[in-house]
Amino acid sequence: MTSSTILVADDDRAIRTVLNQALGRLGHDVRTTGNAAQLWRWVADGEGDLVITDVVMPDENGLDLLPRIKKMRPDLRVIVMSAQNTLMTAVKATERGAFEYLPKPFDLRELVNVVERALSAPTTLLPTLGEGHEADEQLPLIGRSQAMQEIYRVLARLMGTDLTVMINGESGTGKELVARALHDYGKRRNGNFVAVNMAAIPRELIESELFGHEKGAFTGAVARSQGRFEQAQGGTLFLDEIGDMPIEAQTRLLRVLQEGEYTAVGGRTAVRTNVRIIAATHRDLKQLIRQGLFREDLFYRLNVVPIRLPPLRERSEDIPALTRHFFGLASSEGLPLKSLTNDAMERLKEYRWPGNIRELENLVRRIAALYAQEVIDLSVIEQELAEATPAAATSEIPANEGMGQAVERHLRDYFAAHKDALPAGGLYDRVLREVERPLILLTLGATRGNQIKAAQLLGLNRNTLRKKIRELDIQVVRGLK
Repeated sequence: MTSSTILVADDDRAIRTVLNQALGRLGHDVRTTGNAAQLWRWVADGEGDLVITDVVMPDENGLDLLPRIKKMRPDLRVIVMSAQNTLMTAVKATERGAFEYLPKPFDLRELVNVVERALSAPTTLLPTLGEGHEADEQLPLIGRSQAMQEIYRVLARLMGTDLTVMINGESGTGKELVARALHDYGKRRNGNFVAVNMAAIPRELIESELFGHEKGAFTGAVARSQGRFEQAQGGTLFLDEIGDMPIEAQTRLLRVLQEGEYTAVGGRTAVRTNVRIIAATHRDLKQLIRQGLFREDLFYRLNVVPIRLPPLRERSEDIPALTRHFFGLASSEGLPLKSLTNDAMERLKEYRWPGNIRELENLVRRIAALYAQEVIDLSVIEQELAEATPAAATSEIPANEGMGQAVERHLRDYFAAHKDALPAGGLYDRVLREVERPLILLTLGATRGNQIKAAQLLGLNRNTLRKKIRELDIQVVRGLK
């Protein structure tokens, strides 16, 4: 790579020194400053091939400077760094023309890779979300953990697009909040956001619910009814629990996605559709595909941009911020404002949260309503969690059940669910994969994502383990507890 001039603006002298050394070793001319005024003078004088700037500086916010830089020199790439690790920071950086947003603390190798991409990328203008749009400062998503930072960066890149998104996560992780953020801060924010829970609609009514029906289309259809596609025209249609959609309705949805039009039940005229589709599920759609319960072609139509929401137990460092947020909401609704002692908060961080964020919110609201003291101590938390634990494990599992007995019990339930019919072919391989995936996943968790140690523990060749990780679509996170 040829030598380039890189302008670095950051109030932190240590960060300026690190970037100067790292980028200087690559042969670049690095100029550093601790204020926005000097950065602007360099840019106005036509200097620099790339800008790296922090958001918070003593004389001006880097995000406020960004539009002026892009207006004067549209082809100048700007990388934004910030310790304000929120979704709004990522969105604002992206909508104002930043090439990339990096939350602090950042990995130096990642920053170097971003610099190389920025310097080698074609000089075409990056799309923004439009002039004058200011994101609401009320955060739709809470959390500054590394797992949430990656989600913020993906969401920020998606705001200016109409790409179809598939959100996967356990119940209670906030899938609809992510969908609403994509709508509220995206191109279609002036249109309707229409949410449909596919698991809550009787299968015989799904087509009418989605596409509407004409008067007289069936018994009881006494008037024309709008479908969800029509209600969401020009906006966003959120299909929650898409994994519970009956196979016949999947076929109809696929046709709409392919052809861009639909016909109401009992109707004759095709209607052009103009909606952004965001789907969500807590189920393993690839497993459903293998079982013949979900169309593979529909999966690839929906899974254009996959987003995995981590369960709360994987982002326990966000629990204090979430707890304060929920206490604040309860207070705004007339309940007394509460706080937790340090040991009470630590206990919340240790808990596994099978109900995820929704369970935490319910706990906080219950505490705000039922306890008189302003500061909640560990004894209250222990009492509440002790009462919640049995409810989280409602299934009756035989005492001292072995692994073989557990597998047999699940298989018996599986065959019983098909009643007089038989499951889809390939059952042997599917069952092995069902055991294989959690085995590898938990082993990687025990080794904190270290694949060499995991391979040794499993007794597998390292290349074999990597192949299985790819085949089973397992996400590996280094350092995860």
